[in-house]
Formats: sequence, structure tokens, C-alpha cells
Amino acid sequence: MRIILLGPAGSGKGTQADQIQKVYGYPKISTGDLLRKAVQDGTELGHKVKSIMEQGKLVDDEIVLELVREKIHRPECQAGYVLDGFPRNLNQGLGLEKIDSTRPETVFEILVTEEEILRRLSGRRVCLQCGAVYNINNNQPKVDGVCDLCGSRLIIREDDKPEVIKERFKIYLESIKPLVEYYQRRKVLFQIDGENTVENIFRSIKSIIDKRISEGRQSVNSK
Repeated sequence: MRIILLGPAGSGKGTQADQIQKVYGYPKISTGDLLRKAVQDGTELGHKVKSIMEQGKLVDDEIVLELVREKIHRPECQAGYVLDGFPRNLNQGLGLEKIDSTRPETVFEILVTEEEILRRLSGRRVCLQCGAVYNINNNQPKVDGVCDLCGSRLIIREDDKPEVIKERFKIYLESIKPLVEYYQRRKVLFQIDGENTVENIFRSIKSIIDKRISEGRQSVNSK
């Protein structure tokens, strides 16, 4: 099975992808992580990606598709995988189907308001050295501005600044609408309240995944 988690940055996609991976064993594929690693590695692609991300814009579809293609063709993804942050638009969704055309999929759209996204992301702090993530709203470091794990300075990422968050949210809504409508027509889309507790959100997601897996088995057995 292919599980797709749609939602703006800060909606909790990553947390839910981690939970799905833990329970079902499907590897989590985060395009955000893939892109940030390219930036950290300082490659030619990484420099290009960094400039785009700092402006709150989206990376070219072909770049992201190539990163995803390489990941999903690995042996550990044969039984299934979870996509966190991809696809972001209809073109990417169609490209994904060309890459892996026969796999059944279940799509979750995690719904969160712009106000809540601003609150969550503007409070995020990241360690320059080890990459640990904190939040002044619900996961503060013991010493303000200092990482608990390695003692390095914490920063606000460029893409977590309010003006960039608003631009990213606007772009997200514009680009995701055709993709959501496409998945709705295919009857594989399920909308989830992203402002609920982490536990309740996963409970809703799990019940749907379990049902989809059961339906898939019944379909195979009836052939």
C-alpha cells in the first residue's frame, strides 16, 4: 500500500507518518528531509534548493520526483511506504503514479487553519549542530536558545519566519486543491481534523488504514 499524507507544513504529517511506520512497518519517505539533506550536503542541487526554500517557494517537480523515484524503488519499500510532504500538486501526483502505477493507495488530508500553523511553526527552534527540534509552545529547551543534547545554539529556520510561513500556506492551498479534487474523484481521499490530539488523529488514521487493508485482502481472495 501507498499512504499519502497531505497537509501544510506544521500540520503534523511527520508525526503521523512516524506512527504509521511504527505500527505497520511502512518506511516513511519525507521529501522535506530529502531536500534538507541535499542542502546540508552542499551539493549543486542543494544550493539551488536552499534558495528556493528560503523564499517559501516550492522546489521544481522534476527534482522532487527524482528523489522519490530513487527511494520507493528500494527493497524495503516493496510492501508499502508512507509519503510525507509529497505529492504537493496534481502534476506530482500524476508523476508518482507513473513511477509506481499498480500500487493501491490511501490519501489523508490533514486539515489545520493558517492561524494554528503560524502558532506552531513560528515557535519552532532547531539546533545548528545536531538537528534536534524544539518548540517554545510545547517543547522548550531547558536553557532558552540552547540545545539540551549538545549545547549548541538554536535558530529559527528561514522557512519558519512568519512572512515565509504565510507565503508557503498560500502556495500550498493554491497547489493542493486540484490534487485533492483528483483523489476525491478516485474515492481514496480521507480528511482528518489536524487540530485534534496526536493520539486521536492517529486513531482515526489507523481505523481507515485497517479497513483499507481488509478490503484489499477481500478483493484478492474473491478473485
